[in-house]
This record gives sequence, C-alpha cells and structure tokens, in this order.
Amino acid sequence: MSFAYPYLLSLLLLLPVLAWLKGKRGRQAAFVYSSVQLVKGIVGISRSSIGTILLRMRWLALALFVIALARPRIGEGETIIRASGIDIVVAIDLSGSMAAEDFEVKGQRVNRLNIAKEVLDKFIRKRISDRIGLVAFAGRAYVAAPLTLDHDFLLTNLERLNLGSIEDGTAIGSGLTAALNRLRDIQSKSKIVILMTDGQNNAGKVPPLTAAEAAQALGVKVYTIGVGTHGTAPMPQTDVFGRKVYVPMQVDIDEDTLKAISQKTNGKYYRADNTEALRQIYGEIDRLEKTEVEIKKYQQYRELFAWPALAGLGVLLLEMILANTVWRRLP
Repeated sequence: MSFAYPYLLSLLLLLPVLAWLKGKRGRQAAFVYSSVQLVKGIVGISRSSIGTILLRMRWLALALFVIALARPRIGEGETIIRASGIDIVVAIDLSGSMAAEDFEVKGQRVNRLNIAKEVLDKFIRKRISDRIGLVAFAGRAYVAAPLTLDHDFLLTNLERLNLGSIEDGTAIGSGLTAALNRLRDIQSKSKIVILMTDGQNNAGKVPPLTAAEAAQALGVKVYTIGVGTHGTAPMPQTDVFGRKVYVPMQVDIDEDTLKAISQKTNGKYYRADNTEALRQIYGEIDRLEKTEVEIKKYQQYRELFAWPALAGLGVLLLEMILANTVWRRLP
C-alpha cells in the first residue's frame, strides 16, 4: 500500500497540538451566575467523562479524514509500456582497496567507493528511460538490484553498498558474469555492462577473459573503468592513539585485462584517476545509442480513500447523535 499524497499525513502531527491549545483555552461556560452562592448546593457533583469521549471522537474523525485526503491505494495489475532506452548493468567493486582516498570533492578527500556512488547516482538520474541493474563484487559477486525502471528503488540499493559487506578480494570475472546473467534473457538491441574496479583479478572461479567471451557471444558491450590515481594512493588507517592517518598504497590496476575485456566486446576502457575524469567517463557513456523495448510495470492502483473517509464520517455522525440525544448537554 502507498499514498498518492503522503505529505498530507504530516497534518496528523497538528491534531495533538490543536487538541492541547483547545484544552488550554477551556470550554465555554454552560451557565453564567452572578454569584457562586446560587449553586453551592450542587458543587459536590462529580465531573462526567462523557464530554472527553465526545471530544476524542471528533479528533478521531478528523484524523481519518486526513488519511483519506492522503489517498491510500494498493498497486495491482500490470501494464505494458514502451521505454526508450537501453539495458545497463553496473558492476561495482567493493574490495577493501576502494577505501583509498585518492579523490577530492571541494578540497576534501573522498574514498573511491563514495565518489563512484556519487557519480553513478547522477548518471542513473539522467537515464530515466533506461532499465538499470546493479551488481556488487569483491571476493564474490551478488546482485544488488535487478534490471528496473524504478530508479528510486535502485538508488536506495546503491546507497546501501558499503565496504566490508562482502568477503575481501577482487573477482572481476565473477562480477562480469553476474552482470551478464541479468542481461542474458533480455530481448533488446542494446545491452551494456559498466564494470568499475581498482585492482587485479585475484578471486572467483571465472577468469575475466572467459567472462568477456561470454559477453561477446551475448552481444553485450562492456565498458571497463579503472578507478584510482597513478603510483600510490593514501589509504586511511587508525594509529594506536585512535587518530586517522594515511599510509601510501601501491595502485595496481590490471589495465591490460580491462582493455582486453572492452576490446573483445566492442566497448571501451577508461582510466578514472580524478573526480572530474570519472564524471566525464559517465558523461561519454551517457551518449550511448538508445532503442525501444516493451516492459511490464505496475501502475494500476485500487483506491482506498473511501474507507477512512466513510469511517471518519461514521464516527462524526455517531458523535453528533450521542451529543444531541443520550449524552446531551445543557444548555
């Protein structure tokens, strides 16, 4: 279930405030006397809770009306739509070396994974008509998000990618194979894999070039990106005093293998040694050819607003009936 106008639910937060303000002001007096001596014989009568019950029914009715205004609904059924785009799977390296802080944003050091996620986030937002999937790999590979047009879901899963969530290593062949499995049964004229890594293949059971041959057979272009500066990179560590220090780490990207993968699949190899270079790489990939595919997307909804609206109306009518009959107040 979802709400068409979820921001209207914030009005529910105003109801307790309004109830408190109304309580502070107090109720209007039922009778006005010139002297309390005239009613001293009835001052011992206990106060009834009926008024409180009626007031709470009024607030409950208002809360139900607010929920109805937010339009609760349930998605059901499928519809076939045509999307102008290509199918893209991004395979991103989560090995420990991606913690190296050899990128800068506004003068501040940023590690490789965070800058890769930031640039990929902007790339996804621009490709609104493309189905995009996400594969994460380190010592092994797993699917972080299937091919989807629901880019909000995709970006949520991208944000959840963190270092240390997979056993360490760099299984480039496994990462590429997992990406290809997402595209294998898709009937599309243009299928792309973007593979980002900062190291050499040292894990997994599938050699990178074997995976590249599979991509060639499936007609999948593979764009490879080597992430990291040349020479050495600052790797953050914590010293004995708990302070953050940087230790030089040798940058060891297997460019020959990455170039061979891209050449075998009619793709291209890029080297991203700074933030702007990585952004330009995704800008170039963004200019890839497009095609049209038919896809299924849930977009029909069953509206539920009538239920809270009728419930609120029922509570309001009951409150009015009780207030004017069995729980009538004088005057």
